[in-house]
Amino acid sequence: MAHWLVKSEPSAYSWEQLEKDKQTVWSGVRNYAARLHLRSMKKGDEVFFYHSNEGTSIVGIAKVIKEAYQDPTTDDDRWVAVDIKAYKKIKTPVSLDTVKKDKRLANMALVRLGRLSVQPVTDEEWKVVLELAGEG
Repeated sequence: MAHWLVKSEPSAYSWEQLEKDKQTVWSGVRNYAARLHLRSMKKGDEVFFYHSNEGTSIVGIAKVIKEAYQDPTTDDDRWVAVDIKAYKKIKTPVSLDTVKKDKRLANMALVRLGRLSVQPVTDEEWKVVLELAGEG
């Protein structure tokens, strides 16, 4: 199983909204690198849900429930979407500052590629973030 991180501004789509909706289509991504990551996601993969711009914290864990398919927000068949469902709210949100201060996460895409909206998370990074969140 692979691990991922997706970003959303809480004012656009928050973790709380995902919990309320139970699941959503992760669509509208228009970045080539992010598209490659969406195409690589497999059913059952775990996904950190990150609030960007406001709050800047990892706040929840979702799971991929449907693999890449034509993005319903465009007629251009090069763009894809996946479906994710809320799995678990994180006990203690992990802020971007906390991630940046932890030397074990220095190579995390969240630190190196700050603007990328869909990014891979290594198994080791996943474990460290869960530790920081009190989810050990």
